[in-house]
Amino acid sequence: MSVLEKLQDKGLKLPPAPKAAGLYKTVWLDGRSLMFSGHLPILEDGTILTGKVGSEISIEDGSFAAQQVGLNILASLQMQLGDLSKIDRVVKLLGMINAEPTFEMHPQVLNGCSQLFYDLWGEDRGVGVRSAFGVSGLPFGASVEIEGSFLLKE
Repeated sequence: MSVLEKLQDKGLKLPPAPKAAGLYKTVWLDGRSLMFSGHLPILEDGTILTGKVGSEISIEDGSFAAQQVGLNILASLQMQLGDLSKIDRVVKLLGMINAEPTFEMHPQVLNGCSQLFYDLWGEDRGVGVRSAFGVSGLPFGASVEIEGSFLLKE
């Protein structure tokens, strides 16, 4: 079953691929290494999921935002590659969580994206190394930003 079919089975679909909001590339490919710049939780209608986790929004809402970031990442990869079946595995995720200074559950928020990739590629290929930490703010007030890398098939 393809990645797009798995998304459809989960009731999810890719939003439009986000455009760079500054002077950077959203995706960079070097051989089999594919890196992506920080992506935000942009909905299909262009709105951004905002708010500080732990005070303005719940961990569950933050996790949903992280899942939405994962969908935006996949949309960028689809645009770059033309076919998500070229992806071999997740290598690294770095999650920045817009949170109050006393908030400590950053990994649980990032799980929204990690769970999506696990569901699409399984434990061996959908789970890579990762880091999650809190920040005092993100562009446009977004609740989550994620960057990272994938490895493409040979």
